[in-house]
Amino acid sequence: MKFQDIREFITFLEQKGELHRISTPVDTRLEITEIADRMIKSGGPALLFESPLGYDIPVLINAFGKDNRICWALGLCDELDQVAEKVQGILDMVQGPPEGIVNKLRTLGQLANLASYRPRTVSNPPCQDVVLQGEDVDLFKFPILQCWPMDGGRYITLPLVITRDPETGIQNYGIYRMQVYDRRTTGMHWQTHKVGAHHERIGRQLGLDRLDVAVALGGDPATIWSGSAPMPPDVDEMMVAGFLRGEGVALAKALTSDLMVPAEAEIVLEGYVLLNEQRLEGPFGDHTGYYSMPDPYPVFHVTCITHRNRPIYPAAIVGRPPTEDYWMGKVTERMFLPVIKTLMPEVVDMNMPAEGIFHNLVIVSVKKEYPGQARKVMHGLWGMGLMSLVKGIIVVDHFVDVKNISEVAWRVTSNMDPAQDFVFTTGPIDDLDVASPTPKFGSKVGIDATIKMPQEGGRTGEWPPDVVMSPEVKDLVDHKWASYGIS
Repeated sequence: MKFQDIREFITFLEQKGELHRISTPVDTRLEITEIADRMIKSGGPALLFESPLGYDIPVLINAFGKDNRICWALGLCDELDQVAEKVQGILDMVQGPPEGIVNKLRTLGQLANLASYRPRTVSNPPCQDVVLQGEDVDLFKFPILQCWPMDGGRYITLPLVITRDPETGIQNYGIYRMQVYDRRTTGMHWQTHKVGAHHERIGRQLGLDRLDVAVALGGDPATIWSGSAPMPPDVDEMMVAGFLRGEGVALAKALTSDLMVPAEAEIVLEGYVLLNEQRLEGPFGDHTGYYSMPDPYPVFHVTCITHRNRPIYPAAIVGRPPTEDYWMGKVTERMFLPVIKTLMPEVVDMNMPAEGIFHNLVIVSVKKEYPGQARKVMHGLWGMGLMSLVKGIIVVDHFVDVKNISEVAWRVTSNMDPAQDFVFTTGPIDDLDVASPTPKFGSKVGIDATIKMPQEGGRTGEWPPDVVMSPEVKDLVDHKWASYGIS
């Protein structure tokens, strides 16, 4: 399953009964958010607002807000676990070819096939059908949303922000919200731990006065999603998008810089960030479910806008979870599980529930073999990239279903002794954390909810077994069920 652009995805969703068109004029200030939020939380379809009030550009929202839609968007069939299977296949290849000449040749063929996922350069891209420069540059021509009542203004909420490392020249793609200040400037909310902020710091160290920036709105679904994936700085998100969609992403050179932009994007904003300029950004109703309050962030100056003929404006809303970004984050969770299992083979599964908004809670199950192994996994996770921002980690045994929150709660409250099984530490935390008395740095907790070995302070004798019915009686009742007359 592969989509050339967001338009093909819209057609596909409509054929599947997963897209609803709204022709009634709807206000981009708050009204679209209220409708979309109701749809997201009820498991409803993607929405295409064909007549946003005052605009002739339709708004697409909630395109990724359900498990089946995010699977289709990334070229999968039905289940998010297929992402893990695809990634595991790549890891098996790069860890070394299997023994045997036939297997070696097969693996070399698979590795060669990976090259086909690399981005390809095209000329005369659709995203440059229309070019606006000089006085024609006006962000207010587009149906940019104000999502929540206390928001500081209108926000671009699903941008693919493109920057280049000033030292290595490697491009990065990230999704950072952008508050629209006026026709030609926005905020650039790249947080401390994001790659865009890293590029800004490098540029300042090198004595640069500005960074070229491009912002793509729309494109094929895998490319849009790739900006949300917390990849290491030297990993090309477009390669990952190509891998997921089974074909290299088409890129084109921006008109006013050397940055490469997705050729199939609906709208592209080109411009720059001055490294000595900041402006208050916010408030914004954030994915934490709280407003993030005003803080200084860089300013993006738009010098050129290009777009397709009759563009579609893609948007997303965040707020009290679950929202659309939850499903986008679930893909990241599934994608990184094989990587975590490669580094920590005892890990069986993990779950980052919506209520934990990704960085607040991770539940992980482990196949435990020795004392202290649960703590080893906690510290291992806290040492992995953006997992370092996680405030709470719960470790359970391998037989516990981490997706079953009721079972997890039962195991935690039954298996943990607070004096022994709570692990406290400090480290970096998310910029948006509302509880820490100090910004960007705070405390973390790990809870060992595994069965304890004697060396870990477990009871004398064996841990008591679970209460379960014998298989023979369960089979008997299954066989006789109809005779009981229970509907």
